[in-house]
Amino acid sequence: MAARHAFVALLALTASLLLPESGQKWWVTGVSGGSDHLPLGESHFLKTSLVRRKLIGISPSSQLQQVMLWDFFAFVFSFLTEVSCPQKPARVFHVTAYGADSSGKTDSTDALMKAIADAFQAADAHVLMQGIPDLGGSEIHLDGGVYLISRPLRFPSSGGGNLLVHGGSLRASDDFPADGYLIELQPSSSSYAFEDITFKDLMLDANYRGGGMSIVNSLRTTIDNCYVSHFMSDGILVKGGHETYIHNSFLGQHITAGGDPGEKSFSGTGINLMGNDNAVTDVVIFSAQTGILISGQANIITGVHCYNKATGWGGTGIYVQSPGLSQTRIVDCYLDYTGIVAEDPVQLHISNSFFLGNAFVLLKSVAGVVNGLNIVDNMFSGDGKALDIVQLDQSKTAFTSIDQVVIDRNNARGMNLRSTAAKGVANGNGTSTWTVDFSSVLLFPDLIRHVQYALYTPGVFPNHALRNVSRNSVTVGADTPVSASVFVSVDQNTLPIAS
Repeated sequence: MAARHAFVALLALTASLLLPESGQKWWVTGVSGGSDHLPLGESHFLKTSLVRRKLIGISPSSQLQQVMLWDFFAFVFSFLTEVSCPQKPARVFHVTAYGADSSGKTDSTDALMKAIADAFQAADAHVLMQGIPDLGGSEIHLDGGVYLISRPLRFPSSGGGNLLVHGGSLRASDDFPADGYLIELQPSSSSYAFEDITFKDLMLDANYRGGGMSIVNSLRTTIDNCYVSHFMSDGILVKGGHETYIHNSFLGQHITAGGDPGEKSFSGTGINLMGNDNAVTDVVIFSAQTGILISGQANIITGVHCYNKATGWGGTGIYVQSPGLSQTRIVDCYLDYTGIVAEDPVQLHISNSFFLGNAFVLLKSVAGVVNGLNIVDNMFSGDGKALDIVQLDQSKTAFTSIDQVVIDRNNARGMNLRSTAAKGVANGNGTSTWTVDFSSVLLFPDLIRHVQYALYTPGVFPNHALRNVSRNSVTVGADTPVSASVFVSVDQNTLPIAS
């Protein structure tokens, strides 16, 4: 190495003596200092200067000799600096460099798995969560290609984090395992193994053979701008772990824009959330049996457009399958000819959403519990078939534990409003009883827990009282017949008041 440094220094000195240039200084690091290589930027500066130097006032033959000499110097400097200046390998792993066929004609599974394995070997001394190696921002780059795979791309169970996979398409072969997923983050144990893994700008075609992605016991995973199609199980499965964010993506078993003649036979689930603390934002699910299936808690769904399968054909836009403790928020969504089903909802919030084509919310009784439910400030649009905007399925058992339920401030066109609060008026001329029937508005049958009323009469003011509350009707009676109007406000929910 010392001899190489001496040679480089001598070459630079010779160059400066042959062709001095005013104000130009030649220097080479590593000759007398502790560095062992020329910095890349400085070596490029030296080579460029050698090539572009000009001699003024000399003969053409001498100028040609000098140019040839400097070309030789440039070549030698290029060779020496590239050999003596090893750069730290970049953490970008191009799958085509591993022999992956970007045309999608031949199986690229082995090449892709080798690129993944190498990316997980790029860890430095740092960790994310305890036991999860930091891969330092490594990238697995698909180089804009289409790759055929015959088995799942299962990431090393040893785990890792701070990794980006992006820029291409994956397609399952005809013999891809029917129970597999194109991409699988599945640690070997129940402990966390993956963190801060990002999947971006990908198209996943499951070829009706399995699912798109399986994210198991992973932390802070991001799925951004991905297109998942032709899945038979789940487009994206999230199981366990925390904080998987799915956004700006499109999912559908069949590629369609609605009105598909085969829609009745669509199956599969777009997104299956079997974990907690996840977010699905700005996502379109255009074909599946179920758009989003939620069995975990504390998830938020916002800005989602579901037109995966018409409710009349057995499809569901969003299914909240976590009876007894939903803790789910569905906000600013578009339920397009397909609605929401919630089993025994406890702490479920649905607001600011648009339900089109007779789509409605169905509350399904499992153990008869509904508690902490808000369905407020939504719009419903139907075709005049008089369907209720919120419906009850009590075929298994009736709802008997009802508390803190607010269904109010919704509006409907071509559908029937249902609510847990209502106001009405009854007018009478020369009568002593007034009855207001709320059965067409109130959601729960024969349940009124709070009544307020006021009696107005321009004549003699009688003694009056609330006489009956049953079958969602309210009757007020007076001790003498009068011409009067009775204004009534009722609520099916009451909050407990501390004594």
